[in-house]
Amino acid sequence: MTNSANQHTRREVLTWLASIPFLPLGAMATSATLAGCNDDDKDTVQPINPAKLKTATFTPMDAPTLANPAAMATTTVASSLAVTWDDNTKTDYKLAYKTFFQTGDLVSDGKGSKILAGGYYDINNKPIIDNSTGSPRQFFSDCPDGTSLLTVKDAKIDGVKGNPVFAVVQFEYTTRDLAGNDMYGKLPSPIGVISLDQDPKTGHLSFVKYHNVDMSKAHGLWITCGASLSPWGTHLSSEEYEPDAFGQGLGTDMTTMKAYSKNVYGDETSAKPYNYGHLPEVTVNKDGTGTVKKHYCLGRISHELIQVMPDNRTALMGDDYTNGGLFMFVADKEKDLSAGTLYVAKYLNELNETSTAQIQWINLGHATSQEIEDLVNVQNIQPSQIMESLDKDPQDASYTKIILQKKTVWVKVKPGMEKAAAFLETHRYAALMGGSMAFTKMEGTTVNAKDKVAYSALANIQDSMIKGNAAWLESHNVAFAKKISAGGIVAHDMAGSKSDKSGKAIQSDWVPYQSHMLLIGKDIDASADPLNIGNTSDPNTIASADNLKFSEALRTLFIGEDSGNHVNNYLWAYNVDTKKLDRILSCPAGAESTGLHAVDSINGWTYIMSNFQHAGDWGSLHSKVQATLDPLIRSNYKDRYAAAVGYLTADPIAPSVEKKSS
Repeated sequence: MTNSANQHTRREVLTWLASIPFLPLGAMATSATLAGCNDDDKDTVQPINPAKLKTATFTPMDAPTLANPAAMATTTVASSLAVTWDDNTKTDYKLAYKTFFQTGDLVSDGKGSKILAGGYYDINNKPIIDNSTGSPRQFFSDCPDGTSLLTVKDAKIDGVKGNPVFAVVQFEYTTRDLAGNDMYGKLPSPIGVISLDQDPKTGHLSFVKYHNVDMSKAHGLWITCGASLSPWGTHLSSEEYEPDAFGQGLGTDMTTMKAYSKNVYGDETSAKPYNYGHLPEVTVNKDGTGTVKKHYCLGRISHELIQVMPDNRTALMGDDYTNGGLFMFVADKEKDLSAGTLYVAKYLNELNETSTAQIQWINLGHATSQEIEDLVNVQNIQPSQIMESLDKDPQDASYTKIILQKKTVWVKVKPGMEKAAAFLETHRYAALMGGSMAFTKMEGTTVNAKDKVAYSALANIQDSMIKGNAAWLESHNVAFAKKISAGGIVAHDMAGSKSDKSGKAIQSDWVPYQSHMLLIGKDIDASADPLNIGNTSDPNTIASADNLKFSEALRTLFIGEDSGNHVNNYLWAYNVDTKKLDRILSCPAGAESTGLHAVDSINGWTYIMSNFQHAGDWGSLHSKVQATLDPLIRSNYKDRYAAAVGYLTADPIAPSVEKKSS
């Protein structure tokens, strides 16, 4: 740290260093603030002239290797952050990782009892028990995912001595039962609300209690993946890989649906496919409980991560699917996703490695959530009532040939059923209507509001995106020259005064009108891996971007990986001004980086939420490291049944970024 023009005593400087958090963001900071002084401090320092954030840059960490197996088998942070103030002084922060809990831990429910973190519950909120080995225990997830850190006005939580803060954490799935059987998609995804105590002097977050949200009114949740915080302070969840009601392999198969239904309802038929693949929204209450409502009007797609724009109405959605599309929803009212218009993008010229492709939006229809839910649960609508979907060419021009999930089908909507098709068979209908259903695993979505640019993660560039591939259609205007398993990130420029294909004005100032590639990963041969651990993508750049979050204050795009190409997946920081890409965190080997949420300021403090899931999920990629790392990961994470929920900070004690009196 460089002293400012206002000279500090040695004691003041040491006190400052002891209280460093993650980052003071452009707000006023004083020596009295950073010292975290209290009534017992007789040498209270008088405030100095405030210094404001000028720039913030990360110093990257090296990727862990087998020279340090322990670092490969856990969440490792060896990066730092340099802040330059407007008086041209500089402060360096050494980053660290703090865990709230591991899944499977027994934690306080705030009522004098213990609750299983990440535990599963049926439609009656009864624990779901794993009896696969004769030693029963409640199922719990090893896959925490989307996380939101937020506050609630007038919140009051017993046990909180400072400021009440809440983290909403969803759990995507559990990998296996105790007997080792695959459990993917067979259990209803839980969501927990964690009450945290934020120290008003240090910014430190301490776990207080855990609440499992009742999902019975939402019919249970299906494979919740990424999430975002709405501008109005709610947790926007996701349901991906929607079950294919036609059973044609264009979504999750009905065998998994039946197993899910058995665990949720106690039988294989009560869960209806059309109740899943939607957008759940969780509201946190003042007492640290949570409630959920599921929105049926944002399209039934493979929801990965939604981003609501600053207008509180426009939402851009990831679609984690093969032959997926870029979807947009414009709500009728601000801060209310229960009614609106759904659009799919059509590219007018070719999107490839180097081009800028213009977007035309196709209006798929308008609906309220209630009318679509009533179709499912009041009218009990069946897929055959909505449309025909044939896997053999009917030799009939009234059918439209489409490709979804690398499979060809011929579809035709039943008379008068366009709305049902648009909102319950969205993939089929969007393809029929001419949308560019060409993306392979378009995942996380986020926004850089200052520059009016949105970003979408492409976990892979392959299959439907590769010119000449069997899943590719020239009319989609997405044509990359070759497969890139490492994927990339596409940027979308946004503006207002845009119209849809029919010429009707789109009621939004945040409409993507063109796209281009921002970053592209680099595949390598494992023999060329500079780390000599078996990476098949360059370990010094992104591979299979998944979670995306943008920090307006840091001008930084945070990128979490879900890669089958990096032995350890990483969390990256990409500065959109300097174009510098820095590795700031490494997940345990075989684990996916999840739960990303960049929080610019809560009560004057800043945090980066970061989880991981399925540590030690071994494949051929890990042949060089598995024997060494497997026992370490089993020891760290409950024999590979657990994962961590936590956040990135500079030190367990964090400074305030707001002026405070001593």
